[in-house]
Amino acid sequence: MSSNPFRPPFALQPAQLHWRDDNAPEAVDYGDVYFSREDGRRETEHVFLAGNHLASRWHDWHQARPFVIGETGFGSGLNVLCAAHDFLARAPDDTRLHVVSTEQHPFTREDLTRALRHHEDFADLVRALVDQWPPALRGIHRVVLHERITLDLHFGDAAESLEQLEGRVDAWFLDGFAPSKNPDMWSERLFAALAGASREGTTFATFTCAGVVKRGLRQAGFEIRKMPGFGRKREMLGGHMPTPPPMHPRQQTRRRLTPWHIDEAPRPAGGDDHIAVIGAGIAGTSLAHALARRGRRVTLIDPNPPGSGASGNRQGALYIRPAAEVNDQSRFYLAALEYTQRFLHRIDPEHALWHPTGVLQLATSDREAARQRRCLEHWQLPEGVVRGVSRDEAGRIAGQTLAEGVRHGLYYAGAGWVRPDRLCAQLADTPGITPHLAALETIHQEDTRHVLTLSDGTCLKADHVVLACAEGARRLSTSEFLPLQAVRGQVSHYRLDETALSLSPRCVVCAGGYAPPAWDGVQSLGASFSPNDCDLSLRDEDDAFNLGELDRTLPELARALHNAPALPSRSGLRCASPDKSPYAGGVPQVEYWRKAYAGLGFDATRVPDVPGRYQKGLWVSLAHGSRGLVSAPLIAELLASRICEEPLPLPESLVDHLNPGRRLIRAIVRREMPAD
Repeated sequence: MSSNPFRPPFALQPAQLHWRDDNAPEAVDYGDVYFSREDGRRETEHVFLAGNHLASRWHDWHQARPFVIGETGFGSGLNVLCAAHDFLARAPDDTRLHVVSTEQHPFTREDLTRALRHHEDFADLVRALVDQWPPALRGIHRVVLHERITLDLHFGDAAESLEQLEGRVDAWFLDGFAPSKNPDMWSERLFAALAGASREGTTFATFTCAGVVKRGLRQAGFEIRKMPGFGRKREMLGGHMPTPPPMHPRQQTRRRLTPWHIDEAPRPAGGDDHIAVIGAGIAGTSLAHALARRGRRVTLIDPNPPGSGASGNRQGALYIRPAAEVNDQSRFYLAALEYTQRFLHRIDPEHALWHPTGVLQLATSDREAARQRRCLEHWQLPEGVVRGVSRDEAGRIAGQTLAEGVRHGLYYAGAGWVRPDRLCAQLADTPGITPHLAALETIHQEDTRHVLTLSDGTCLKADHVVLACAEGARRLSTSEFLPLQAVRGQVSHYRLDETALSLSPRCVVCAGGYAPPAWDGVQSLGASFSPNDCDLSLRDEDDAFNLGELDRTLPELARALHNAPALPSRSGLRCASPDKSPYAGGVPQVEYWRKAYAGLGFDATRVPDVPGRYQKGLWVSLAHGSRGLVSAPLIAELLASRICEEPLPLPESLVDHLNPGRRLIRAIVRREMPAD
């Protein structure tokens, strides 16, 4: 079996349920119940909450990082919701809870609603879960149950998911189906993964006393004991991890292959730490919001108000273009699109900032149509995420006649378009964020803090600094090793009369450019693409280019716009990386890396077993390119989780893919950066 939990098919089989008369679900495929027939809630409280001594632990919890629960078998979510409800009742008001839960066969939204509808005392938690419930898509899905409670749903095989977990757990809920019903889950591999994700003193509790479970936990290093069970079950198991293994076997393999991705001592942010975020576009405001939501003190530094640069367009599309073959870049963007849709639903339920109209990605050639079909075949994604559509169906979705050259389409029903300027402004207005209108001129480290000199003469000190200033990062020596490319883009705008307005699409239509539904009587078209061009002067030829791209998909609208009043266009600079993936993570100590990994320039297969060293408290969120509206919110969660010592919302393989050090290693391998 592959150890990669992101292998096709990405669509998972939802739980097949049988409902008893009392509306309690049973798993058809496993012949087992999701919770006790006697009282599921009391069983959860006895086995998992009391079995892990959570009441007293939460009462005395005063750490800046969250308390972390890990669970095998999310099921109906009853365990997680009971724990969340109890945490809010018992833990200090300034503490947070983080839950990591695996599930191979997720409920449908309808079944989840039915299973949880009777729990009125935590109805708000149920509503938050149901509203953000993800599709049955293999991977990690982050859900915010409460401002103090984060839930990461790891859909897929439990052992595979936990092997890829970037984070440590304080208490385990081991709640898969009984070993006799589901023996594949209770494997040596799972127990090793549990140990590898545990801290010293991590506890566990489980309803079962089966021999395979006792032997597996002991072999993995847990100390176990029998405890009184619930209801008709006489006994259950509990215990703790006295000394976790130094490294999970998968991490040992990872270190041998890519040791530079291992940071021996990342410094988490304390509750009183000051964090400076440089840049008030979508990358910077998303991150400032994520940090402030965790109670951190943030200064947002930019010479212009939020959303003034490339993030200041009237309308922006939530658009991705997965590769035909599964690769890390497309895996990341798929996860980012799903997260951003949930994020926008949560912060803007009234759709003032965004509109989930759907997105049509059209193929205007036989070659592109074949590529789209290969993509669907290779990825095998849930239809609720993306589905293939014929030319005729695409026209019905768009509500318009499409060009004759359109051959096929991909339809993302949950996507849509965003008001980037307003989104940035709202994120920057989160309590705990202090805006500072100035440019960062210099940055240097003084003891354990960073000293920032600003263009208005201000000198600030920060415990952590995140560079999210796109092209502006190229001027700073701290990121000079990162190749960054400026890409100029121009968006065109036209005032529509009643006839032209009827020709605007009902959803976002993308091909070589994009056309969202008209907003406030104005049709936007974007965007031209001019690499290594920093001239922001408006150009007639770029407007002509945008109209030409529209003519390849919506020719009737294109003809109408030729006669429509043109409004001022808008140009901006995107910042891209050579491999088209963002940079997200810590900033390497460049000179150390040059020397430690110099041998890779002579033989790239002989990897020294030397972990990477990073500049403490210095991070980047850069090179989002033209898809920053999709990528920035998830990367904000990634960095905020890393800074605040939480489990990460991406598997370790994708965290490594985004690591800024990847370009430094590439330069060393190609001998573009000598060791002396």
